[in-house]
Amino acid sequence: MAEALLGIDIGTSGAKAVLTRPDGTVLATATRSHRPTLPRPGWVEHDPERDWWGSVVELSRRLLAERPERPAAVCVSGIGPCVLPTDERYRPLRPAILYGVDTRAVAEARDLTDRLGAEAVLHRGGSLLTSQAAGPKLSWLRRHEPEVWGRTRRFLMASSLAVARLTGEYVLDHHSASQCQPLYDLTAGRWYEPWCDLVAPGLPLPRLVWPGETVGTVDARAHAETGIPVGTPVAAGTVDAWAEALSVGVRAPGDTMLMYGTTMFLVQMLDRPVTDARLWATRGVTPGSTSLAGGTATSGAVTDWWRRITGEQGFDRLSAEAAAVPAGADGLVTLPYFAGERTPLFDPDARGLLLGLTLRHDRGHLYRSALEATGYAVRHHLDTFAEAGAVPRRLVAVGGGVRGGLWTQIVSDITGQPQELPQQTIGACYGDARLAGEAIGVVDPDTTWARTGTVITPRAEHAHTYQELYRIYRAAYPATRGLAHDLAALQLTDGTGPL
Repeated sequence: MAEALLGIDIGTSGAKAVLTRPDGTVLATATRSHRPTLPRPGWVEHDPERDWWGSVVELSRRLLAERPERPAAVCVSGIGPCVLPTDERYRPLRPAILYGVDTRAVAEARDLTDRLGAEAVLHRGGSLLTSQAAGPKLSWLRRHEPEVWGRTRRFLMASSLAVARLTGEYVLDHHSASQCQPLYDLTAGRWYEPWCDLVAPGLPLPRLVWPGETVGTVDARAHAETGIPVGTPVAAGTVDAWAEALSVGVRAPGDTMLMYGTTMFLVQMLDRPVTDARLWATRGVTPGSTSLAGGTATSGAVTDWWRRITGEQGFDRLSAEAAAVPAGADGLVTLPYFAGERTPLFDPDARGLLLGLTLRHDRGHLYRSALEATGYAVRHHLDTFAEAGAVPRRLVAVGGGVRGGLWTQIVSDITGQPQELPQQTIGACYGDARLAGEAIGVVDPDTTWARTGTVITPRAEHAHTYQELYRIYRAAYPATRGLAHDLAALQLTDGTGPL
């Protein structure tokens, strides 16, 4: 019987799985939807049994029932960095605390920075302590839920929970660990014990491995739940954005992936370590590699918000109306900070703004302005990468937002940069399948599965308009920051979410 490679990715709003052949040929795919919960302002959580492990179980069973091929290896990626405390048997003790969109640990990040020193944290870990870092969230757990902390014996993310349930192994890949500031030493490539003892005293930390490393095999209990045969090798996996970058051939220095999703995520590969206080420096997917990354707090989340409040079931009508509006939305600028902002501002109290509204603007203008806001945010990031000494040389666009063409065209027009759209846009699970194949030696790391399908080129006739509006976009945040913070304080005081 022919063998296949099984890749599964656990995202913010759903999960996806793929079965491929070792040459990258796709045999079958499956998806499953879920949503994070927002129990309090600034809190974003997943139910790990339902959303994480439940996705692995359901998607595995569906694909294996659909195809006759036997999985030769499996790999799971997921959102991260997240914090899931469990007992020694990998049973969750509370909902999982998600990555940088969850801003509950701002005070803990500030306290740790004051204690350790910002320069020391940046030098050792490659990034400042923000809502993206896992360390402050562990500190938050100790401070605010001591009864949970007292029972915590394991610290897991989406990918490592899957590995633990499939194999019984307690591991974490180097890339995910490098987003656990201040626990990980980026230069040395290991846990930094003095700061681990400070942040998470007494907590056994997982063994560090590389994403494409085989860490165990599927055991009988996991087989009974997932249907994956006993003894199937399991690769460590990693954070979804880096698995997706691998899937589309973003590996050479200067290669940069733009992920259009609920949030916008950017990953650039480097030939040397680069750190900048406005960005995240991390380990890459392969041994010894490094990368520089940035991420917005929203992108698709804002466009979906517009869809919901307009009562539309899909995006086709809104996109058509936006396409009929001139570039620049007739002088309307949106700040997309509806959930604060991650890089390069690191401001959880930033808020969304519509600037320039007149009675002539209709919903097509508003929707186009929301799309353009992502373009301005991407340009802000690309400028910041360049200022840090890591000039992007090739942009590859991925994610659900690349479909339809309007959004990616707007981003290229604003940035002045072409974007390559791969033929195969399955997502991070495709990179997981590749990592599974590399782990067992059936996929050559020096080959690529990626093929360019379309290249989006910027339109010169819009350059002047977008240059002027980008200037206004950049000026609007510092000009209104104080007022946004005042409103954020009122919203948090109210205790019921956005007013």
